[in-house]
Amino acid sequence: MRICCFLLALCLWPLLSVAAAGQRVQSSNILAVFPFTGRSQYIFAEQYLKELSRRGHNVTVINTFGSDKNEPNFRVIGATKIHELMAAFAAADFSQSAGQWKMLSMTTQFLNMLTANVLEDRAVQELLTSRESFDLVIMETVQNEALFGLAQHFGALTIGISSYGTDRHIDELMGNISPLSYNPMLLSSRTEQMNYEERLWNVWEAAVVWLHKRLIHLPSQRQLYGKYFPEARQSLEQVMDGFSLMLLGQHFSLSYPRPYLPSMIEVGGLHLQQQRKVQPLPADIAEFVEQSPHGVIYFSMGSNIKSADLPPLTRKVLMDTLGSLPQRVLWKFEADGLEDKPGNVFISKWFPQPDILAHPNVKLFITHGGLLSTIESIYFGKPVLGLPVFYDQHLNVQRAKQAGYGLSADLWGSNSTELQSLIHELLDNPKYAQAAAIKSKLFADQKETALERAIWWTEYVLRHEGATHLRCASRQLNFVQLHGLDTWGVIGAVAVLSLLVIVFAFRLFVQALSYVIAKRRRIDNKLKKH
Repeated sequence: MRICCFLLALCLWPLLSVAAAGQRVQSSNILAVFPFTGRSQYIFAEQYLKELSRRGHNVTVINTFGSDKNEPNFRVIGATKIHELMAAFAAADFSQSAGQWKMLSMTTQFLNMLTANVLEDRAVQELLTSRESFDLVIMETVQNEALFGLAQHFGALTIGISSYGTDRHIDELMGNISPLSYNPMLLSSRTEQMNYEERLWNVWEAAVVWLHKRLIHLPSQRQLYGKYFPEARQSLEQVMDGFSLMLLGQHFSLSYPRPYLPSMIEVGGLHLQQQRKVQPLPADIAEFVEQSPHGVIYFSMGSNIKSADLPPLTRKVLMDTLGSLPQRVLWKFEADGLEDKPGNVFISKWFPQPDILAHPNVKLFITHGGLLSTIESIYFGKPVLGLPVFYDQHLNVQRAKQAGYGLSADLWGSNSTELQSLIHELLDNPKYAQAAAIKSKLFADQKETALERAIWWTEYVLRHEGATHLRCASRQLNFVQLHGLDTWGVIGAVAVLSLLVIVFAFRLFVQALSYVIAKRRRIDNKLKKH
């Protein structure tokens, strides 16, 4: 019997080997490009990129931070000059409002600056003129369309990655249709539950974005593309049409169910090391946290907004609020000291945020509402007080309120009494912690981690040489065709024409009938006279 099994295994071994070989991906050369100055966008993808390198792929990363570490199969090119140009933005007054068109134009100027910073960097220029080749380019899709030209320069496949999930621009890149009736604009504070007025504003803002993109943004990116890729084999439109896959930093349990194409993969929580054990806190932080009889509040405004740069009046309101609480507070504060710091507050330029949020004595997270922080609050089941400033933060905080695990306040306009009231409500009312625990359970109930999902789909694209079978036919259609305006136009025209014919025929019928009746009456009158 054993001999028969051995012979059978020996016969099947070549077939099993071929099948296994079909699932393996040979070592590929991968270029990843992250032009944004905020660290959170790169942090979102860093673990994923390093996992690709650990699996034998050669990964080259272009970011704006650089790296002082030498790791196998992992190289970082830091286009760091952008931070000199960004110094003027450090003291920007984010409390000032501006019209939508002006904000979009300012955003385009900023994105053009990021694009030029990467393409003018000396190390990037050396890479472009070298004989290096890449099989795949992973692009952070933040409307730096000219940067997408790197893929055509190296003749590589393209994968997009978005730390905030999808928006109208990414949907357009992939050919996805997202009805505006329940898909809010990313920069709004609306959720999928919109009333008529909100839906009306949603459509209006989407129309303004669409128009600005074609009149202002894309022409400026097309100009940059022509400047830095003068010998490009493809037009900018062809390059934008070349994405094989899109990895989205979102998950339906974090937001809401919505339509995606098969080539759009949700990987919300990609930055979380979900199979990693929680690490012990540094000794001074651990002592501060564990010896707090009333629990601890963690306060961080993320990487883009620095607490140290907040206006003095805003800082005073925050200090008065935090100093009045019985809880101890960990405050991410990017300066060596804080004048008149309350005794119950511990400041540091950096905190191990996941390990802090994992601690059972941490009861509340005061956050700017960035997506990564929002995901971490859900993952560790902590209620939040949101102080949103810009971009998707208002929407993320609104979703936390809708799901019942958070409240929000105006960072610039709230006083100490208002903030204290919100904090006490979140801490004293158990419904917020319960809602956070339910949300955490829903998010955790997945068959694989976001990292495993992202790696599998990346290698799927490599295995199938771009996976063109995932490409949606909608990418071959223009706006009018995609939304059926041409077909509905014909149907509408036929319906109107048919209605006009019916009306005209009915009018002729009425006129003929009136003529017959009138003639009949004249004949009757003549007969009566005789």
